[in-house]
Amino acid sequence: MVENESNYSISNYRTPDGAPTDIVIFTIISQEKHTGKKALPTRELHVMLIQRKIWPYEGQWALPGGFTKETETVHACAMRELKEETDVEDVHLEYFNVYSDPGRDPRGWIISHAFLALVNENLLANRKAAVDASEVHLFPVDEALTMDLAFDHRQILVDALHQIRLQMLTTTIAKEFLPKEFTIGELYQVIQAVVPEFEEKNFIRKITSTQSRKGIIEEARHPDGTLKSSNKYSQRAAQLYRFTEVEPQLSIYS
Repeated sequence: MVENESNYSISNYRTPDGAPTDIVIFTIISQEKHTGKKALPTRELHVMLIQRKIWPYEGQWALPGGFTKETETVHACAMRELKEETDVEDVHLEYFNVYSDPGRDPRGWIISHAFLALVNENLLANRKAAVDASEVHLFPVDEALTMDLAFDHRQILVDALHQIRLQMLTTTIAKEFLPKEFTIGELYQVIQAVVPEFEEKNFIRKITSTQSRKGIIEEARHPDGTLKSSNKYSQRAAQLYRFTEVEPQLSIYS
């Protein structure tokens, strides 16, 4: 029989048992060095995890998230669950993947939609566990990757890490972790906090003069036009820069 509007029945199809969201929240934590000499602070990439207090995987660490309601979108679910489980809100979440491997969740056929964000640590200052979480904590990413995370959350974390590293190298997302005016050393350090293998010996020249990057940052100046510098993290004053409103337009052909 050909299916049409008059004979269609949803009972003819097996539907998923749930469509939850999982949320990967990254941040860069800065710590001042207490040494006799001026030096840049240490910066390390962290991820926010919750400790589950219900079955399944009770007591294990996991990404925050939960089931989508029939009355909301998966994005609205992600925002709601983030608020309910960690008391974090008003962050920009980006959808990046769907997870549907059979058996990924002991509760049934569960298809999860994953979101990520790289946010300033100040936005996470008031985090606290609620609803399905007994604790919420920021872990260094390297440590989180060694943990026995619930469900397939380690794979989700790996995929999100790849995505956020790509963004760090192809967008101006680094500005979220820098003061309005910063030195090239600070910018370089923020990039390396997310992409440890990043190394560019001619970084200053390339970012300030290479045609494809020119205009992304500019020298900071005083109202009278003279250049601004800072010796906050160095004995010698270093030139200050600021991001412009220009976003890089990258292409494999140019």
